[in-house]
Amino acid sequence: MYFTYAIENTKTAKLYIGHTIDLQARINRHNGLLKSKPTSYTYKQQSKKGWQYIYVEAYKTRQEARIREKQLKTAQGRKFIKQLKINPGP
Repeated sequence: MYFTYAIENTKTAKLYIGHTIDLQARINRHNGLLKSKPTSYTYKQQSKKGWQYIYVEAYKTRQEARIREKQLKTAQGRKFIKQLKINPGP
């Protein structure tokens, strides 16, 4: 199972969109909790920690997850994610 996700830094309100096979390991990497080199974009933020998931979708293949990631990185995709934050649903 592959996941397309959006994370937000709770301190800076920055948004990051990506895909992964392991959600827990990926968020730990974004937050600099693993010994491996953290993701450069999230690492360079004012606060290296504080990233948390705000949206996740599951896919059977990596190709499907990558296609959705590209869609969410467009202006319309980012607008969709921001709308979810405004109207979180039931």
